[in-house]
Amino acid sequence: MSQDAEPFNSYHSRAMRGKTPLKQGLQTSYDGTKGGDGQMNSTEQAERTPAWGKAGRLVAVVVTHNRLDKLKPTIARLLDQPAPLLQAVVVVDNVSTDGTGEWLATLEDPRLVVQTSTGNIGGAGGFENGMKLAVQQFDPDWLVVMDDDARPEPGALAAFHDLAPIQWDGIAAAVYFPDGQICEMNRPSRNPFWHGREFFRTMFGGGRSGFHLDPSAYEGAAQAIDVTSFVGFFISRAGVQRIGYPDGGLFLYGDDGLYTLGLRKAGGRIGFEPSVRFEHDCSTFGTHTQRGRFVPLWKVYFYHRNLLLLYRMAAGWLFWPALAVVLPKWLLKTRAHAGQRGLFLRLLGLAVWDGLRGHTARSLGDLPKD
Repeated sequence: MSQDAEPFNSYHSRAMRGKTPLKQGLQTSYDGTKGGDGQMNSTEQAERTPAWGKAGRLVAVVVTHNRLDKLKPTIARLLDQPAPLLQAVVVVDNVSTDGTGEWLATLEDPRLVVQTSTGNIGGAGGFENGMKLAVQQFDPDWLVVMDDDARPEPGALAAFHDLAPIQWDGIAAAVYFPDGQICEMNRPSRNPFWHGREFFRTMFGGGRSGFHLDPSAYEGAAQAIDVTSFVGFFISRAGVQRIGYPDGGLFLYGDDGLYTLGLRKAGGRIGFEPSVRFEHDCSTFGTHTQRGRFVPLWKVYFYHRNLLLLYRMAAGWLFWPALAVVLPKWLLKTRAHAGQRGLFLRLLGLAVWDGLRGHTARSLGDLPKD
């Protein structure tokens, strides 16, 4: 796990008053009902705790960066949930400059907790810190994570609680565009290197569909998966204890795939539950390129390094033959970067070097710029 993603200079909650030091740069406040050790006794806990939903205490973690128009409906949807279904909402504001912080400061719901970063730690750092704070402050039975442009559909959290008793360590929601179409970028998958059927389907022309769930799965029963996204991903206390937190050093790209596949590799079980529906309000599938060109160019490094880490975890001993196939394809991308081909190759070289070493400490500020 990344040490660089450890915290933030600002933390506040409408539910908490008075000050208790937390850790490096974080402060928390309580309303005076805790004892000298900062913990509620059992009587106080019983008096202040509502009857939680069937699955126990659930806390949402949202990471945002300069998308206030998307964040507003997400927060509204979350805070519209009854308290028994959602104990708290932790929002990690990753150095937004579009008025996000000011808008969040106007909200009065006591369940809202906001972290504000002092520097750009990427989505991976945001999820690492947000999940850590949620666990430390609320000790939830479950966390649910999402981007700022994604949110549970009405009734989704009630459907999640109705799954109890839950046998999974993690749960992937069924994610749709606002128009009701399946969101392709959030389609869960099974590791083709672990499952013979998916391996052969992928090898013999199946492509992405060879190892991702078929659309018909969205109308069927729950099933086991290996990889999913951080849009509507629920993870239990036991799951966090098993795998820890996302690696903030990944910064951008693949942190969700590495985390969920890592949970499976560690013996955890992840289920796709079609009855739990999320909405992803992205206008397209999303892309890191413009006509095959990485914009800005520094994304070359994080995209390829993290993809290499994911390939290695997924493929095991087959990683080296797979690498011999993908590296030439990556080098061909140089053609799309006229005027910056030298820098593209330097970034790609660093990505491969760090990916092969499993090195995630190199930050955005450490990358060559010309």
